Amino acid sequence: MDETRAREVLEAAGLAAQDATLLALGENAVFGAGDVVVKVGRSAELLERAERELAVAGWLEKAGVPAVRAAEPKARLVESHPVTLWHRLPEAVRPAEARDLAPLLRQVHELPAAPFALQRRELLGGVERWLRLAGDAIDAADAAYLRERRDGFAAAAAALTPHLPPGPIHGDALPRNVHVGPDGPVLVDLETFSSDLREHDLVVLALARDRYGLAPEAYDAFAAAYGWDVRDWPGCPVLRGARETASCAWVAQHAPSNPRALAEFRRRVASLREGDTEVRWYPF
Repeated sequence: MDETRAREVLEAAGLAAQDATLLALGENAVFGAGDVVVKVGRSAELLERAERELAVAGWLEKAGVPAVRAAEPKARLVESHPVTLWHRLPEAVRPAEARDLAPLLRQVHELPAAPFALQRRELLGGVERWLRLAGDAIDAADAAYLRERRDGFAAAAAALTPHLPPGPIHGDALPRNVHVGPDGPVLVDLETFSSDLREHDLVVLALARDRYGLAPEAYDAFAAAYGWDVRDWPGCPVLRGARETASCAWVAQHAPSNPRALAEFRRRVASLREGDTEVRWYPF
């Protein structure tokens, strides 16, 4: 789904596409439109996830966790695309930092089970769909390699012994999913909320430190604020490897239409094949 198609869906939903500003384009096209933010999902198979995200938002609001709030309680399905509406947050007072994430994660990790079913964090669950969307734009051997990695890490992750008690997690715990407004940091992008190992949320920044250029001192501030460094856990390399595999496959879906995505995909696959844990990856 490109921006043109996403705007067609907005128009079909009666949401004044001509006045909307594109904020992000990935699994969803995200638009700002007046005092709301509209998310348009890539395909109908993401409807269930969109509905779950709305349920999570309502639950977090009742629990007092600072997070984005839904402007409509139900998702719309418009021309086979899920559409959700959210209250637009005030302008950020500064960029979010790693340390802003830690107290939010602690609040989430202290929550009891949700009053509705939360899936496990299927970190590797999208790999097949992303590779399918990549099609012939990527080398078939690279796709086969990622499928093999997926299967191996899925089995290894299932056998892990956690350090923290399992329960609700954000699922994509990065500073980009925190908005620092006048009233402080709030969580955004709730679509990966799950019930699983809490370590999933902490490995994200450990990988950001090693692969994406997060400054070591910023990571240290995050770990200190949370109260534990996941790198001290023997299972950390397994969850890191699983996330690297998923992140590589995620980029692949953009390769057919974006040469930069194809170049980044090839960089990531090569570093995995070579076992080089220090090759810099670039956010996409």
